[in-house]
Amino acid sequence: MRWRRTFFALCLSASSVTSNTNYVPSAISAERYNEDLFIRPLLDGRVATTFTFTTDLLGNVPQDSESFGQHYTLFPLTLGQILKEYSITELHLTLNSGKWNYDHWGYPDDPSVGTGAELWAWMIDGPSATVDERWTGLRNALAGLFCASLGSLDTRRTSSPSTVFPISFSPSIPHALRYASLPSENVCTENLTPFVKLLPCKSRAGLAALLNPQRIFDADWHGLSVHLRSTERGTELKLGVQAVFDPVRLSGGRRRDWSFRLLFDRIIHDSCSVATSSVVRVQLRDSQSYTLSPASVVDDKVMAMYNLMTQAPLDVSMSWPHEHTFQYPHVHQSRLTPLSIQRTLHGSSQIHGHLFVALTNNGDHDIVIGYFENLPALVTLWMHTMKIKVDGVERNELISNVLYHPHHALANGQKSPSTLQAILTIPAASTLHLSMEISRAFLKYTEHPPDAMRGWDLPPAILFPVCEPATSICGTQNTSSGIQGRMYTPTLLIDLPTPDFSMPYNVIIFSCTLITLIFGSIFNLLTRTWVVVRVED
Repeated sequence: MRWRRTFFALCLSASSVTSNTNYVPSAISAERYNEDLFIRPLLDGRVATTFTFTTDLLGNVPQDSESFGQHYTLFPLTLGQILKEYSITELHLTLNSGKWNYDHWGYPDDPSVGTGAELWAWMIDGPSATVDERWTGLRNALAGLFCASLGSLDTRRTSSPSTVFPISFSPSIPHALRYASLPSENVCTENLTPFVKLLPCKSRAGLAALLNPQRIFDADWHGLSVHLRSTERGTELKLGVQAVFDPVRLSGGRRRDWSFRLLFDRIIHDSCSVATSSVVRVQLRDSQSYTLSPASVVDDKVMAMYNLMTQAPLDVSMSWPHEHTFQYPHVHQSRLTPLSIQRTLHGSSQIHGHLFVALTNNGDHDIVIGYFENLPALVTLWMHTMKIKVDGVERNELISNVLYHPHHALANGQKSPSTLQAILTIPAASTLHLSMEISRAFLKYTEHPPDAMRGWDLPPAILFPVCEPATSICGTQNTSSGIQGRMYTPTLLIDLPTPDFSMPYNVIIFSCTLITLIFGSIFNLLTRTWVVVRVED
């Protein structure tokens, strides 16, 4: 037995030497991990929470790591392999559930709040494989990693709106963009579990310990996000979790007091040992009637900050002791964005209809924004019927730079989506109405989903900042003539011409009943013998 142990020790030493020859020094590839939790009490009594887990990979780019290998300590190896395999420079994936209320909740910390799944990526153009092939591989890889139906983001939903989703840096080599969305995708625990596994401390310590699936998915709005981009220093990965809780509902409809225990049913016991910083920030209200505990470092009476590295265990709470019952504010007094959005479908026919978009300017200055629609071939837009009205008067001069690409047949027999992109100018303190006629597609009976009577989900329209030609700045600042970031309209549910799928069932039932009656009667006549039975007294 002793010679076996000696042989095992020699093999282990040899493997260690071999692994050290491929080791990447920290000077070449340094890693840094930061955690942040931002809590923002809202005017309607709800609480918006944003978890941000940032991993910086300094001095190494995964898609160019052939000479160094992929040796990571904090950076997720699975994502690094995906970036390298498909030459991804920038990647954004979001999985959201619910409708973000811009009027009551303001701008989100992460602008990608469209309902369902949204994926867009900038890829390097190269001769190894076509962009579409790498896009297909990227979708399938992310679908398996996050247990999501991203494989459905095929050519029927894919487009390349580079103006709406610009690259975050100036590349020296050509890049290509692919974008797709799936509004019917739901978010559940099977998406959160692989998401948490990408974190260095998982959910055992740090801010991730608050990610209780039962509470996260019970929120009025919740979403997961993965943002990965290349920077001058290396690669930056941001994993985010956003949720909007309703303490009034959790407390039985009376008070808006909240705490970690109430919102997440958990508290933070330990900090993540590998985190460079772990901070909890709470936005303070103008009113001084609230009580915040425990004590924190307050910056300019606007933000309360807690350092989890020195204040663990931690349970932050905010209460209004003099408020017995929360009074909801009026709608017109609580609009937090300069623009209000409404998007509806009108028409009782299953073939024709009208698409209406109402954009209300709540400010005193004109707003110039970009408008983008990415619709599958289920709907056809008739551009010659487009009308722009303000206060009932046609104002066609308020729309410019209209780009429309109708859907067309692809080589695989499918149809590409149709895209509409335009620049709109919304006058101050007024509502702009955009309308156009649409036609619904007539599908084959094999193309309908199992719940065909429910209808089809149409992806949301996107309002995006317009870049200034002189500075090439796309609305990154809060200016009076635009919006801060992308804004998403609600999704739409469209009813297509649907066959009566219950008819085959009715025919089967009727045929079986008729055959049973005929067969039973003939079988009785052929097999039964009628005899007279005498009954004795």
